[in-house]
Order: sequence, then structure tokens, then C-alpha cells
Amino acid sequence: MARTAFLGLGVMGFHMAGHLARAGHQVSVWNRTGAKAAKWKKDHKGEVAKDPATAAFGAEFVFLCLGDDPDVRTVFDALEPSLGAGMIVVDHTTASAGLARELHERCKAKGAHFIDAPISGGEAGAINGKLTIMCGGEESAFAAAEPVMAAFGKKMTLIGESGAGQLAKSVNQICIAGIVQGLAEGLHFAEKAGLDAAKVIEAISGGAAQSWQMENRWKTMVEGHFDYGFAVDWMRKDLRITLEAARENGASLPVTATVDQYYADVQAMGGARWDTSSLIARLTRES
Repeated sequence: MARTAFLGLGVMGFHMAGHLARAGHQVSVWNRTGAKAAKWKKDHKGEVAKDPATAAFGAEFVFLCLGDDPDVRTVFDALEPSLGAGMIVVDHTTASAGLARELHERCKAKGAHFIDAPISGGEAGAINGKLTIMCGGEESAFAAAEPVMAAFGKKMTLIGESGAGQLAKSVNQICIAGIVQGLAEGLHFAEKAGLDAAKVIEAISGGAAQSWQMENRWKTMVEGHFDYGFAVDWMRKDLRITLEAARENGASLPVTATVDQYYADVQAMGGARWDTSSLIARLTRES
């Protein structure tokens, strides 16, 4: 079993760190809000550290699951003095590829390794230990970290060198944005046409229109319930990172840019913490 540190006990990280503990790994956790760390300690076997450096000291693997680039940089700055030869830092935050490359170099200077490893699967995936993990970094570091990540991941893929995991997560969010908007428009059209949404979904879900979003979100979308996963605020953060990367590499993302603005409309409606399926609320309001 491995000596691990887990920094960031948010919606995802709280459960991921718990899976590490249940798998038998030694876990030292840190969270910016101490009450959350105390709750984790009450629910799981492990230690609570006073700061990131203390949590990371002596660990073989240091996992991060934070909010955005500034959060990752602040926490990494704090833990960096504890980095040593052979340590592996795994960042599960959805952040920029540029930051991943920077932290890779900073780890390398200490003889340590860095893997950018953004996750997909939502809170349900974290709770059930069934996350999909897209990784960038050295093959040897990934090979060492993969069996540890298996405590909370169902599929882990090394995409390429540092930054590749974050770019793959952008691909994931590009695809989701288009699918959710298409599903929202389809359901909105069905309502306006006077169709029974349940029968329509029954008819089309076995064909080419089928998707995870359709299978898991159509009913809550029709009912106007948006408390089932990844928040609009976080999706807009991810799309901001994606669109910035697209400007750098020359990719054309007209649908993604448009859906990003639709999510801005949802925020303006008071839906910042609604899940991403809330795009349909915008269409309902406009009609």
C-alpha cells in the first residue's frame, strides 16, 4: 500500500480520498476549510494535516483536486518544499495545459514527477469510484500511479506528455457542451410539438441519438430539476480554459463558444449552481 496525500476535499476530492483510505492506502488530507477535513477524518481512516507541505511530506503520491489554475499554483507553491526524488504529484483539477507543463518542470527540478489527470464522471462517479481519468506525463510515472488511482477510477488513459491530459479534458467538455444543447433543443421541440417526451425518448434512445446525457438527464430536464451534478459555474470555467487553448492552437469551436454564452445566460437566470443540463431552462424562459 502507498503513502499518499490528498489536497482538496471538495465535491469530488472528498470521496476520492475516501476510496484511497478504504483501499488500504495511508492517507493524509488537507483542505482549505478545516471543517471539511474534520468531517472526512470522522468518516474515514487517515490523518488531517495542518498545511499542504505537512500533508505531502514523506508521501509517495500527492493528489490535488482543486478549483482552477490559481488554486493549483497556490497549493503547489505551499507543498513544493516537501517534494523529493521519486515522488509523484497527480493533479486531478481541470486546469490549463500550460500550468501542467510548468508544474512538470518544477517537479523535475526536484527529482519528482508530475501527472496532469483531470477527471470525468461527476459526483456520482466519485462516490462510486468509477471516474474516467485523462492523463499527461511520463509513462513510468503513470504506470506507478495507475494502480493507486484505480481506487477511484474505472478507466485511466495516458494521452501523451505533460498537458495532454488537460487538453483531452477540453475535448470531453467540447463534446458534452454540444450534446447537452442538442438534447435541450430536442426536448424543447418535443414539448412545443405536443409530444409525449417519455415516448419520444423510448423511440429514439436506441438509435444514433442515444447518449449518456439522454439516458440520465432527459427526465430531470423535462421536470426542471437541475441538482444532479457538475455545476454551470464549473462548466464555464472549463469552457474558458478550452476556448483559451483553442485561441492558442487555432482550433475553430463555434458551437462551444455559443454554448458557453448560453451558460452565461443560465448564470444570469440564477442558475450558477444548477447542473449542466439546465440549458433547457434558458429555452423554456425564452419561449
